[in-house]
Amino acid sequence: MTVEQRRPSVLIVDDEPANLQVLRSILQDSYQLQFARDGEKALELAHRSRPDLILLDVMMPGMSGLEVCRALKASAETSAIPVIFVTALADTSDEASGLEAGAVDYITKPVSPAIVRARVKTHLSLVRTEELERTRLQIIQTLGKAAEYKDNETGMHVVRMSYFARELALAAGYPEAFADMLLSAAPMHDIGKIGIPDAVLRKPGKLDVAEWAVMRTHAEIGAQILEGSQGELLQMAARIARCHHEKWNGGGYPDGLAGEAIPLEARIVAIADVFDALTSVRPYKNAWPFEAAMQLIREESGQHFDPVLVEHFLSLSEKIKDIQKRWAD
Repeated sequence: MTVEQRRPSVLIVDDEPANLQVLRSILQDSYQLQFARDGEKALELAHRSRPDLILLDVMMPGMSGLEVCRALKASAETSAIPVIFVTALADTSDEASGLEAGAVDYITKPVSPAIVRARVKTHLSLVRTEELERTRLQIIQTLGKAAEYKDNETGMHVVRMSYFARELALAAGYPEAFADMLLSAAPMHDIGKIGIPDAVLRKPGKLDVAEWAVMRTHAEIGAQILEGSQGELLQMAARIARCHHEKWNGGGYPDGLAGEAIPLEARIVAIADVFDALTSVRPYKNAWPFEAAMQLIREESGQHFDPVLVEHFLSLSEKIKDIQKRWAD
C-alpha cells in the first residue's frame, strides 16, 4: 500500500467549480480528495467509495445539502460518515438546521484555510477514536466467546448476566456511561477459564479438593490476561475477572476481600452471575424457579452479596424476566 492510499479520504461537494478548487488547494497535500457538483453524484460517490469525511455545500440546484445529509444519515452504509457543511449561510438558524440534519460541524464561506484544515483534522481524529473503541469492544466480546467455548455454559449466560449487571448499576443510581461500560466488560468475567485444564473444567461430577483449587485460579488467570491496559474498559474487565468471586463477608477468593474493598463492578457482576447460573439449566442441575433464585439472593445479602445492591436487584424482577425472555437459551 502506498502513502497516498493510506491518506484519509474526503469527498467535497459544491456546485461551484471555484469553491471546489479553493478546498482542493487547502486539502490536497494531506488527503485523498473526491469531488461532486450535485447531490445525486455525492450520494453515488459516498455509497461507492465510503469517504472518511464529507464537506458539503448547502445551497445547490436539485438536492440541497440538507437533503443530501439526511439521505446519508438514513442509510446504514453511510450514516457513520461525518458531514461538515461549508456554506455562505451564516445565521444561527441555518447552523441549527444543518446540525439537526446530522452534520457534525459548520464552516462558513469565505473559508479560512486554517479553520478548514483544523476542523477536518479534528473530525477525522474522532472517527479514528470511535473506530478504535469499536474494535476494542469487538476484541473483548471475541475473547468472551473464546472462554465460552472452553466452558460448558451457554453464550446466552454471559449476555443475560451482562444485561442484569447493567440494569442493577442503573437501579443503584450509577451513571449510564458506567452501566454501559459494565455491560461491555462483564462478559469477560470468566475469561480465565481459558487457562483451566479441560479435565477439571468439563468434569461432569463434583470437583475434589485439588481440582477445586485449580478451578479457583481462573480468577487470577483472567486478571493476568486483562490487566496492564491503559483503557478503562479493559481495566474494569480485569477487576471483574479477579474479584467476582469475592464475598461481602470476606469468605470469597482469590484475595479474601470484604465489603467495599471489593470493586463495585465485581459486586454487581457477582449478583448477576450467580442469579443467572441458578436459573439456567446445566448438565449437572436443573434450572431453579425464578422466586427460589431471588430468595437465595435475598438470603445471601450481607454474606455473599452487597446488601444495598441486593435490595436494588430484588426491585428489578420485571426487567430481569424481560431479559431472560429476550435472551433465552
